[in-house]
Amino acid sequence: MLAEPFAPLSPPRSVSVAAAPGYWARLLPALALLACATRLPSFVRPLWNPDEGYLAVQARLLAGGGELYETVVDRKPPLVPWLYRAAFAAWGDESLAGARVLAIGAQFLTAALLASLARRRWGDGAGRTAGVLYLLASVGLNPEDAQAAGFEVFMLPCTAAAMWAADRRRWGLAGAAVALAFLAKQTGGAVLVPVVWLLWRSGVGGVAGAVGARGVVGAGRVLGTGRAAGAGRRGGAVRLAAGVAGPVLAAAALTDPSGFVFWTLTGSGAYASFTGSELHVLFRGLANTVLLGVACAGLLPPVVRVLRVARTGAADLWLWLSASAGAVVLGFHFFGHYFLQLTPPLALLGTAALQILPAERTAKAVLASSCACSLFVAWGLLAPRPELAHAQRLADAVRTRTEPGDRVLLWGMHPETYWLADRAPATRYLTAGLLTNYSGGRNGPHVGEKYAVDGAWDIFRAELAARPPAVVVDDSRGKPYGPDRVPGFRRVLSGGGYEAVGSVGGAVVYVKGER
Repeated sequence: MLAEPFAPLSPPRSVSVAAAPGYWARLLPALALLACATRLPSFVRPLWNPDEGYLAVQARLLAGGGELYETVVDRKPPLVPWLYRAAFAAWGDESLAGARVLAIGAQFLTAALLASLARRRWGDGAGRTAGVLYLLASVGLNPEDAQAAGFEVFMLPCTAAAMWAADRRRWGLAGAAVALAFLAKQTGGAVLVPVVWLLWRSGVGGVAGAVGARGVVGAGRVLGTGRAAGAGRRGGAVRLAAGVAGPVLAAAALTDPSGFVFWTLTGSGAYASFTGSELHVLFRGLANTVLLGVACAGLLPPVVRVLRVARTGAADLWLWLSASAGAVVLGFHFFGHYFLQLTPPLALLGTAALQILPAERTAKAVLASSCACSLFVAWGLLAPRPELAHAQRLADAVRTRTEPGDRVLLWGMHPETYWLADRAPATRYLTAGLLTNYSGGRNGPHVGEKYAVDGAWDIFRAELAARPPAVVVDDSRGKPYGPDRVPGFRRVLSGGGYEAVGSVGGAVVYVKGER
């Protein structure tokens, strides 16, 4: 039974902060402690996935004078590489501890913003529920996805901040937060959809209320109210657009404008194709959906129960969830860390549903989420590390065959080996994926030199000619980008005078001439 008939949850119901003195002084330390506890496994490994390795190599290159979208390239905006660079400057570049601390801060900030949103709409208890449920669900994927200090983790507080500001009609701030979400990862810009909806709704409620209160009498005043609302929306739209454009244009100016546009927007057409290993990719999407469903064991049942009997009025939250789901699907890769984008709107929707269910359902939801979270944290603490162990052995082999100033070419998908070996890459292309379009297990027809990033092979050959690597490692290990499938890489080995001197876990190590 529902505790009471369900009333629409939008527009938000303001709650007086003075009604609960010391509310934030009690809640924020609890959220900070929970954020640390849920991300404790992130510190048990040197790194969790290739994204962390890529970012670590980028940060070192930037510290050495590299320039984004020139000598340091990736299909990502610049915010997270800059954050890694700052973490290395503050804590050193021998470990990712600094980046992991920043990731905890990002998760804490996301939880606090969601708590503030929920408290403003539904009261003190809802604020606590939203913050706690978000943190419990935020680690509910494969630990390689959930515990890494990756792009999505730093994107989420920006998306939450955009909704927080839009909820308060601070359109310039909302736009800036949308821009920062985009600058963390392109799909973060999806939060613009619910923000724009809130902007449009900002003038509708007042006009409808005026009509209902006045009827036909005073129609002129109601018309005036409508005009004022329209003007307010137009002014809000201008502030929102300026807020979005400012940080994005600044980031483009601070890097290379044409390179920024190419690497973040126009240069990834082949990468976003659905072609190649469709069943493999769809299975991965299904598996990650199931994992997230387990993590949201306390969130989904209340939402489903409420939807069976009532219509929610939280349309902005549904739009946020829908836009985020579209961002997860975009590109058809379905990596687990993509699904993190769904957790903030799910936490708020679950909190909204719990407000109209009996009070004991909140306790049950938190308990179920806590149990699920414990399983994922234990998984993170005990997870095997086969790829990390391989990268470490490969790094040892590279280090023993090179001097600190030597350049190295790693032909594979694990750029972390550069960082672990403390050797500089011989090219700006840190993975074979940028030169072959291989990614995420796709081995279909769209893998090969002709599907590389435009112009990449010309630059690649010029860089190797100017600074020949002392060691080349073929880490393809039977993947479709090996030398038997990529003539350009075969020519690098044969034309450069490289000789195979050993192998490490299936990866072949080549040196130039006699060493």
